[in-house]
Amino acid sequence: MSFMKIGFIGLGTLGREIVKRLVSQGVELIVWNRSKERAKQLGLELVETPKDLMSMVDKVFVIVSDSEASKKVVFGKDGLVKGDIQGKTIIDLTTNHYRYVVEAEKELKQKGAYYLEAPLLGSVVPAQRGELTVLVGGDKNKFEEIKGIFEKFCRNIIYLGEIGKATKLKLINNMVLGGYMAVLAEAIAIGEKAGLEKDLLLEVLSNGAGRSYVLEVKKQKLLEENFEPHFSVDLIYKDLDYAQDLLKDLKAFSMSLQNVKEAYGLARSKDLGHLDFSAVYKIFKTD
Repeated sequence: MSFMKIGFIGLGTLGREIVKRLVSQGVELIVWNRSKERAKQLGLELVETPKDLMSMVDKVFVIVSDSEASKKVVFGKDGLVKGDIQGKTIIDLTTNHYRYVVEAEKELKQKGAYYLEAPLLGSVVPAQRGELTVLVGGDKNKFEEIKGIFEKFCRNIIYLGEIGKATKLKLINNMVLGGYMAVLAEAIAIGEKAGLEKDLLLEVLSNGAGRSYVLEVKKQKLLEENFEPHFSVDLIYKDLDYAQDLLKDLKAFSMSLQNVKEAYGLARSKDLGHLDFSAVYKIFKTD
């Protein structure tokens, strides 16, 4: 049997944009999503379980919230491994725990299948433009096979070789991402308290010490206080939690990671977890 279509699991904020981008680039997809309604809205072929999906395609992309969710769709009841998985490839775009990706590759290899870790840098707008960055680890030959698909939604494709490195690099990147956002939010809130207008603060920071990709893409959200999620508080908190485990394993230290993580922890405690991570601004702003 020849497989032409590609499987896709996970129609969250970023997954949905990647799917739309792939379809616009002529890729035929079969999808599974926990919420069927989201899949129906996109008008795509839908299956009942991940197991069914794996029996219909030879490549499946997965992008879910965390490693627990990935483990469930790959290895759980009616998971991908319960289908016809021999010789097939799972490409996991999720920002995972670095230990999980090593275990996942090992277990899939024992079943005669392949696993690529492929965490992404960038969010909704880069996805719409096909300008994401992907960090890939795993089997080199399988990476070369998949590369053409990555090119349809990624501008930068970086292959790191052995499994685990790509996920560690993504977590380190998100330490910087979370830190930038928290310090910008804090500075803007303090500036407002000092009687300065927010648009002035954003203009000066954009041309001064705050100049960064983070401020560029979050400026409008901060100005309008429209925190519709592109990348949520819950997700950055999860990534920083995984990063703390990495530091423990490396016997490394950080003067800032704990404080930055707990800024998002405080945001979560105030029921802001589902909002864009720029909503951390709300915990620093006092009326």
